[in-house]
Amino acid sequence: MFALSHQKWWMFPVLVFVLLQTVLSLHASAPSGVDDASLLYRRSALPDLYEASVIELQDGLNAGYFTSVDLVKAYFARIEEVNLQGPQLRAVIETNPSALAQAAALDAERQAKGPRSLLHGIPVLVKDNIATVASEGMNTTAGSYSMLHSIVPDDAGVIKRLRAAGAIILGKANLSEFAHFRGNLASGWSGRGGQCTNAYFPHADPCGSSAGSAVAASIGLAAVTLGTETDGSITCPANQNNLAGIKPTVGLTSRAGVIPISEHQDTVGPLTRSVADAAIVLSVIAGPDPNDNFTLAQPSPVPDYLLALNRDALAGRRIGVPRAVFLNDSITGNDPYVNVVFEEALATIRALGATVVDPADLPSAYAIAHSGNETIVLDVDFKIQLNAWYESLLENPSGVRSLAELIQFNNDYPALEEPPRYTDQSILIASEETSGFNSTYYSSLAYDREMGATSGIDAALRMYDLDALVLPAPGFTTTPAAIAGYPIVTVPMGFYPENVTIGLAGPETVYPAPGVPIGLSFLGTAFSEFNLVSYAFAYEQHTHTRLARRAYAEAIPTTQLWDVLYGQVN
Repeated sequence: MFALSHQKWWMFPVLVFVLLQTVLSLHASAPSGVDDASLLYRRSALPDLYEASVIELQDGLNAGYFTSVDLVKAYFARIEEVNLQGPQLRAVIETNPSALAQAAALDAERQAKGPRSLLHGIPVLVKDNIATVASEGMNTTAGSYSMLHSIVPDDAGVIKRLRAAGAIILGKANLSEFAHFRGNLASGWSGRGGQCTNAYFPHADPCGSSAGSAVAASIGLAAVTLGTETDGSITCPANQNNLAGIKPTVGLTSRAGVIPISEHQDTVGPLTRSVADAAIVLSVIAGPDPNDNFTLAQPSPVPDYLLALNRDALAGRRIGVPRAVFLNDSITGNDPYVNVVFEEALATIRALGATVVDPADLPSAYAIAHSGNETIVLDVDFKIQLNAWYESLLENPSGVRSLAELIQFNNDYPALEEPPRYTDQSILIASEETSGFNSTYYSSLAYDREMGATSGIDAALRMYDLDALVLPAPGFTTTPAAIAGYPIVTVPMGFYPENVTIGLAGPETVYPAPGVPIGLSFLGTAFSEFNLVSYAFAYEQHTHTRLARRAYAEAIPTTQLWDVLYGQVN
C-alpha cells in the first residue's frame, strides 16, 4: 500500500496511525452497513466546496454521489457559518426559502430525463439588484429598505435564462447600495446587508458594488454568482477576491429586471473561481431579450464560450499595454506593488507566445482621465430609470415611488439608511437635481463613446494591430470600457505582500492589505468576449494564481457535503 524507503521507515507507524484515525472518524458518522473502504472512497469522491467547479459538481450529481438537495443544504450551512459566526463577512443578504423544493424537483428531473445543461441543479447566488419574483420568497432591493417586500412584475431576463438551464437561485448577495450609486460610501455596504468584507484579510475592502457576489464565490458559498457592472463593479470585486470575472459588452446579457443605473453602461456577468466556470455561465445568460432592446443588436448566434478554453490561445497574438494614464500611480491611486506583479504578468504573456506591444496607448487616455462626462450621463440616466423602476413595482410597502421620495425616506429612517459614518446621499441628490435628456446630456453621451471607443480602445487596437489590451485590474482600468460599453475579462494575478502599507478604504474597511488579491484584465472591442475569455484562460492555466493563497482561516466555512450526507447538517 505504501512504498517507503529504508530511510523513511520511521514514518510508517505515523502513517498507519493517521489512516486509522481517518477510518475511525469516518466510521463514527457512517451509515450502517457501509464498510470503511467504501467510506474512504465516497469521501474522496466528494468535491471540496471551497474550490469545487461547476464540472466537478455536475459530475458528482450525475454519478449520484450527492444530490442538488444535499448541495443546497451544504451551501446554506456555509452561508450561515460566515454570516452568523466568525468574522461575519455579510456576503449574503438572504437565502431562498424555495431553493430546497426547486432542488428536489431538479433532482427528480435529472433521474427521469437527465440534466438540461451544465448548470442543471447548480445553486447560484445573484446580486440583490437582480429581480426574482416575490412568490419565490425573496426580496429585490438593491440593498435599500425602501424596496423591502416590494413586488416586482417578473423575473429578470438573466434569471429566466438560469431557470431554463436548470439552475437553482440560492439567494441574494449583498452589494454596495444602489450598485454604489448613492454617495461616497464604502464598497460593500448597504442598509439591508451591512458592511460586507473581504475574506483574504480581516476587514479588507471587497471592492465594487458586486461585493457580496465576489466574497461568496471566493470562499465557496456558491460555485456561481452573478454581479453587475456600470464601471468596475464586476472587474474590481474579481480583482480583490481572487476570482475570474466577465464584464460583458453592454447588450450581450439582458438588463431587464435589473435595478438600473444606466442603460448605456449597465451589464450583468459572472463572478466565479475559474474562467471555465465563468464561460459556462456566460453561455447561459447571454442572448437577446425582447425586454431589453440593446440585446437585439448583438451578433447571432451566441457563442459557446466553452470552446474558447484554449491553453495556447495567446500564442501568436498581439497584446497591447496602454501605459499612459493607466499605469501612472499618481492618477490611478494604485500601490506601486501592482505594477511589480503586472510586469511579471507581461513576462508570462510573452512566454506563452504573445507579442506584447508596449506601449500601446489610447489616444484619448488623458481626455478620459480629466472628463466629467460619465457622471453627467449616469446622473441623468439614474433618475429617469430609477423612477421608472419604482413605478413598475406592483406593490411597495415603503410607499417610495421616485428618487426624490427615496432621498426623503433615507432621511426619515436614519437608523436603517443613515447610520453613523454611512450617511452620504450626495450622488442621489446630484441625480435628482438633473433636468432630463437635454443637449448637455446628449453631447456628453456622444463624447463618452468617442473617448472610450472611437479614440480609445478601438483606436489603440487598430493603430497597433492588436488582438486585445491588458492592464492590472485595480485603478482606472475599467473606465474606457465602461463609457464605450465594451467587455473586460479579469483573472487572478497576484497578492499584496505582507509588508504592504495598510490603507483605510471606509469606516470599517482597509485597502490595500497583506494577502489581498490583485487581478489582471484583458480588454477588447464590442462582443470580443470569446477571444478575451481564451486569453484569460491561457494565462490562468499557466499561472494557477488563485491556488497560491487561500482566504484567512476564520473566513473559510468548514461545512462540506460529507457533513450533509452523514449527519452533521440536516
